[in-house]
This record gives sequence, C-alpha cells and structure tokens, in this order.
Amino acid sequence: MTSQEEQKFLVDLEKKLWTSANKLLPSLDAAQYKHVMLGLVFLKYVSDAFDIRRQELEAQFKDSDHEYYMDPEEFGGEDSEDYAADIYYELEQRDYYTEENVFWVSPESRWQFLQDNNKAVIGGATLQVPMPEGETRDIKISSIGHLIDNALEAIEVDNTKLKGVLNKRYAQLQIDQSKLGELIDLVATIPFAHATLSSKDILGHVYEYFLGQFALAEGKKGGQFYTPKSIVSLIVQMLEPFKGRVYDPAMGSGGFFVQSEHFITAHQGKIGDISIYGQEANHTTWQLAAMNMAIRGIDFNFGKEPASTYTNNQHPDLRADFVMANPPFNMKEWDTGVDDNDPRWQYGRPPTGNANFAWLQHMLYHLAPNGSMGLLLANGSMSSNTNNEGVIRQALIENDLVECMVALPGQLFTNTQIPACIWFLTKNDVQGRTNAAGAGSAGAAKKARRSAAGRSLRDRSGEVLFIDARNLGYMKDRVLRDFSQDDLDKVANTYHSWQEGNGYEDIPGFCKSANLEEIKKHDYVLTPGRYVGAAAEEQDSEPFAEKMARLTAQLKTQFDESERLEAEIKKNLAGLGYEL
Repeated sequence: MTSQEEQKFLVDLEKKLWTSANKLLPSLDAAQYKHVMLGLVFLKYVSDAFDIRRQELEAQFKDSDHEYYMDPEEFGGEDSEDYAADIYYELEQRDYYTEENVFWVSPESRWQFLQDNNKAVIGGATLQVPMPEGETRDIKISSIGHLIDNALEAIEVDNTKLKGVLNKRYAQLQIDQSKLGELIDLVATIPFAHATLSSKDILGHVYEYFLGQFALAEGKKGGQFYTPKSIVSLIVQMLEPFKGRVYDPAMGSGGFFVQSEHFITAHQGKIGDISIYGQEANHTTWQLAAMNMAIRGIDFNFGKEPASTYTNNQHPDLRADFVMANPPFNMKEWDTGVDDNDPRWQYGRPPTGNANFAWLQHMLYHLAPNGSMGLLLANGSMSSNTNNEGVIRQALIENDLVECMVALPGQLFTNTQIPACIWFLTKNDVQGRTNAAGAGSAGAAKKARRSAAGRSLRDRSGEVLFIDARNLGYMKDRVLRDFSQDDLDKVANTYHSWQEGNGYEDIPGFCKSANLEEIKKHDYVLTPGRYVGAAAEEQDSEPFAEKMARLTAQLKTQFDESERLEAEIKKNLAGLGYEL
C-alpha cells in the first residue's frame, strides 16, 4: 500500500502525462497511441534502471572497501585521463549489469542519447555513438521515429529475452515527427528518483495507468488486454500466490502477474519465490505483457511465441500451483483443430458454441495436485444446461473441485455489460483425502490439508462457499464501478475464514456454505443468489408475518376511509344539483 503522499505524487504524475500526451498525439487512435506511449515508457524504464546501476558501479569502483575497487594510484591518480578512461571502460561492460538482472542498454538506446538528438534528426542526420574504448561509430538516422526504432532494435539484439517483444514501428507513424520529439521530452519528465518510491514503482504505475486508460478508450477491444485492477486484486487476495508456479493461459497484458507481485511485496515476501508462466494469442498484447514484466524486473516464460491456448499450448507439461485468468466470455468456434478426445476434457467435451468450460478444464488440467485457481466467467456458466455444460458442471461439483463461487456487481468492466462471476476451484481436497486415506493417520491428514498458499485448511468435503458481492463496490464515475479495499477484504476474509473453519458464519444476503445435497436440490446450479437468500432484517424491524398483518389491516382501513370520503363527495355534489 502506498502512503497518501506517494499516492498524491503518482496521481499528479499520471494526470500530467495523460493530459500532455493527448495534446501531442490527437491524430492517433487509441490502438496506435497505446504502443507509442507504452513503448517509450518501457524505453525510459530500461534506460533509467541502467543509469541507476551505472551510478552504483561508479561508486563501487571508487570505494576502497568494495571488491570492484579500482585504485587510482595505478592509473596516475584520481584526476588522470587514464583513470577516467578505465572507469568509463569498466562502466561499459555488460556483465556488471546482467549479473544484477539489469537490461544492458547500448549507447544509442539510452534516453539521454534520444533526448540530445531527437531534434537533430528531423529530416535525417548522421549521429556519432560513443564506444567503450573511447572511440565513436556513425549511424545514419532518417527521422525521430527511426531514432526510436533503432534504440528498440538495439535493446532486442542485446537482450535475447526481449526478441520480438518490442513494437518497432515509430518510423511508420503518420504524424508530425516533431510531435514525437516533444513526446520524448515529456516522458523524460517521469522521475526515476523519489524519496520512497523506486524507479520500478513509478514507471510500473505509469505503465499500468496507461493500460487502463487505453482500455477505456478502445472500449470492447480494450478488454482483450486489460482486466480491471479491482477484480484482479480480489482473485489474487483470495488465492494468495506467495510461492510456486503462477499461470495465466489468457494473460492479456499480464495484470494477474503484476498484482501477484504487489501482493507478495505488501506481505514481505520475495518475488523470486514465484515462477511466472503465461500464454496469449494476440501478438501485440503478448508484447505488452512482456514489456510489463520487464519494467518490473519479473522473470517470465510466455512461451516461444504468441499462440492459441487450445491448438498450440506453449506449456504442455506445466502443473501450476496457482492458475488465474480472465478469458474471453462465451467464446464461439474455439475448437477448430482441437481433438474431441483431448485429455484436458476430463469432465466432458465443451460445446463448440461456448468456450467457458474449455477454459475452465484447460486450467484444471494445468493445476498441480495441491493447487488452486480462480477465473472470471459469464454468469451463464453457473446455470446453463445446454450442450453438455450442465453435465460438466455437475461432474466438477461431484468431484469436489468447486470451492467457492462469487457473484460480481455490474459495470465493473470497460468492455462488456455481461454479468460475471468468479469460480474458485482447487485440487487440495481431493489430494488431501487421498493422502490421508493412504497414510492412515490424523497427522498425515492434517499435513495434507494445506492450501498452496500455506494456510492450514479444514476438511470441506462436499461443501461449496457462495458469496454474493453484487451489492458491494462504488461508482467511481458515471460508467464504471470499482471495489474499495474494504470490499476486497470483506470477500477475501470471508473465504479464508471458511477455508480454515475459523469464525465463519453464514450471513443472509451475502454468504452461505452449502453442502452437496443442497446443491443437488438446485439441479447443480451455482448462482450464489439461490443460496445466500435475502439480507437479514434490521434488529429493530418487525418480523415479516407481523409486518404484513399490520400493513394489510392499515390498507383495509384506508380503503374504508376512501369509500366514506367518496360517498360524502357524491352527497355534496347532489346537493348542488350535480351527479357523478
């Protein structure tokens, strides 16, 4: 959690950047604009991170107590040209940066080089790039867009993990090149020095903010790469991905991974304790996700290439401890090229007309024996009985895989008004019972009953928790609803208390722990509203039966009085010679 002072700093910064950038690029649509801004933010980050490491190294080279110390007496003294040249040479050695997981940034990719030369290359110019040995080499640049593309190309060449990730199309933009120069100067104002916020914190926040703004601007298309932060935070807070493998098969721009990092940091954990795996079919979105991870220094495995999760699974052998996703709702014709006997369809073949249960079973297939998962689906997934969906849902329930269902309020998404819910599934109960039965001791059973996050869990066999969160949240503007931190805590704490058997109670209108018999009576429909019932009446209100009797009697009295008044009016009118 950021302090109020930090939050004010970030809000002021994002407003300034968004307003200024909009003035500079009015002719671009949101899809183009997105790549222009996010590519420059990425370039600024890697350059800033490089500069910070460079400053650390220079201090270490001059620190007599450090292993990297370079004794100036060996070079003729601190003021000698040889000493300065040797310091410069060492500062240009790649290994010093890569050993600290800092991207190597060659001279033509450094932000200062772009800033110093962006006006000079309008119309074309030959630039001199400094070399480690103190010499220079010439590069021909035809425009500011070409200057940026050249910088991104050099970063990809020098850092193989970024191969194919960066969007090198600035020279092709049909805009006034001087506007790009002004944009470079604008992004240069993003500070990488702050009293309490790191460069990664600041630029990561800016990147995430711009993703959200572009999602709003692009409308329905924006939903392909962006899941609202509050929903992602809720799933992460409930699953608690502290350690292990985290997988998102429909990762968009990587929001679940970012929030996992925030969660781990907030709870004094180590981001290095988790391994990130993702997949995305859209090439530009795949690029956004990779840049998102790189900005935060998160190691990742997004497969060899952008690819369909169904026909070109990039992680076929992965068994993840946590699986989280917001796949496309009600996706049609998803199964072209997919075998009807695919091993992922353990609980039934999903229908061609709707991929909801294909996503769900794909995620289950990749879930580790003690793993847990959460995914967003359209509300229809909780009740539909068409084309085998009801059969699949029943099989999931009877195999004790469904742990919790959360109904969400409307207006949370930028791209759809389809009502949505969150499914939480886990294999730890199935695995726990198997281990306990095999071990034959209460101690072994207790040991087996731990969540992937390390919580000690009770045996919830044959139970599902239903949470109706439709009345939570607040309208942050005229269009979108959001969750407050109190809302997130209320849902997550209810779930964790139920898991642990620690102080949980059913709350009418909000949560209910239902057993398998109750779910059978509802034909295996999982809509929370069917189970939680109506909210409890306030303590000072009348019982329902007494209130209805009183109101009925009051209504009868009012009807009688109405009849009396009508008769009186008729009598008075008759006395005046009028008749109704």
